[in-house]
Amino acid sequence: MEPDEYNQMDRVEGVMWWYRALHARVIEALRRSPGDPSLPLLDAGCGTGGLLRRLAEVLPSRRLVGLDVENEAIRRARRKVPSALLAVGSVDAMPFADGRFGAVVSCDVLCHRLVDEAAALAELRRVLAPRGMLVLNLPAHQWLHSAHDRRVHTARRYSRAELRRTLETAGFAPVSLGFWNALLLPLMVVQRKVLWRFRAEESSDVAAFSPPIDATFRAVTDTEAALARLGLRFPAGGSLLAVARRA
Repeated sequence: MEPDEYNQMDRVEGVMWWYRALHARVIEALRRSPGDPSLPLLDAGCGTGGLLRRLAEVLPSRRLVGLDVENEAIRRARRKVPSALLAVGSVDAMPFADGRFGAVVSCDVLCHRLVDEAAALAELRRVLAPRGMLVLNLPAHQWLHSAHDRRVHTARRYSRAELRRTLETAGFAPVSLGFWNALLLPLMVVQRKVLWRFRAEESSDVAAFSPPIDATFRAVTDTEAALARLGLRFPAGGSLLAVARRA
């Protein structure tokens, strides 16, 4: 990731509507499928520590471990979550023993251009205990690839069927795969495929929104999450959240 993208992430991941919605989705998935709670939980590609901080708040008894490839990201994460064990390393070759974790979360990492998808999934499986749980968030729909993806080095966006096949091939049994950020998808399409054509420079979506807009988007994602809890499944969305068990 570009250095200024880490700066932006560090500034907004505790307050921006998208991060708050993502963290809520991951936390809900872990509550349903926690894996072995006696074993640590790994955030593989923890960035500057926003998700780890939320996990420390809602799972105070769970031992937390974070991994990121950038020293600067780990430095910032350590400031946010001093109780977590943090390490610098690649998801393609993680510095952890086999079967160490009861659960692993990894948000928007497998899609990165410098990540070897097959190697990373093999490593995620290796460090999980038998029947350990994997929670992945990934960008959806290759046709939605845009300047944001180029800025944050996203090489792959996924379909639900493609992600299911990828997980099964890597030795995981998918438990659930669902789109989210669905209600705002039309706005994403307009912004990324139409409006950004008129911008002189490429940039990402990671930014502070004005309070009224942020509150509106947060209300929309909260409504969507409530509908999902009632059983509604969306046919498309900006992101895919997958929960899988180590087979």
